[in-house]
Amino acid sequence: MSSTAMRRPGAAGFGIFTLILIVVFVGLGIWQLQRRVEKHALIAQLDTRLAAAPEALPQPSLWPTLTSAKDEFRRVTFTATYTKLPDAMVYSSGSAVRADISGPGTWAFLPAKLPSGETIVINAGFVQNTMQDRSVEDRVVGGLVTGQPVTLTGYIRFPERPGRLTPAADVPKRLWFARDHRGMAQALGWGEVAPFYIDLEAPVPDSATPKPGPLQVHLKDDHMQYAITWFSLAAAVIIAFGLWWRGQRRKGA
Repeated sequence: MSSTAMRRPGAAGFGIFTLILIVVFVGLGIWQLQRRVEKHALIAQLDTRLAAAPEALPQPSLWPTLTSAKDEFRRVTFTATYTKLPDAMVYSSGSAVRADISGPGTWAFLPAKLPSGETIVINAGFVQNTMQDRSVEDRVVGGLVTGQPVTLTGYIRFPERPGRLTPAADVPKRLWFARDHRGMAQALGWGEVAPFYIDLEAPVPDSATPKPGPLQVHLKDDHMQYAITWFSLAAAVIIAFGLWWRGQRRKGA
């Protein structure tokens, strides 16, 4: 059997393997381009929600139908009364949706009663450098609890699930490390609460603490970079196979 005949099965196998790599890399590149289109559509959708005029808070009968996909960051306005119940802190090293927040601190979560009697949880804003200072947090949020109804404007948000590495809540300090408002309600005796909470935009207290404010969503958009990487790998495989094939033909000449 000639050496050329012996090389054919090996060349065919290497060619098939190369073709598989090319198909996989090109497919991943196309997938990243599709993800980019979806990400741009999501960004446009969220920007539209954030820029919309505030609408009335949905009626409690509609709360079970609200979802993160279609209702996250909806801008709403309503009247509520902060209740005289323990507040909760949520530690944060900064914010991905508030450009005016930097450095460590906590978000102040308080329950509030709607005129119809339901309880809704309000993230009243950011308090800087209070993770270990419960007395400071009590003092600043205590000024919000006047017993009088107040008109609030904010954004519908849904709870985040603690990750495997998220520290457990320190209930005696009323300190959480994830925005689990239902867990707060259960631990602190807030009773039954809405399935979502409100990130407060206004009003801003005279002391500016806690500090509410408008939200801005900044989603990472690296999909074009990833697509170029996958297409470049496909091109590199093609070039490498071409060089190998040319070398094999020279050997067989």
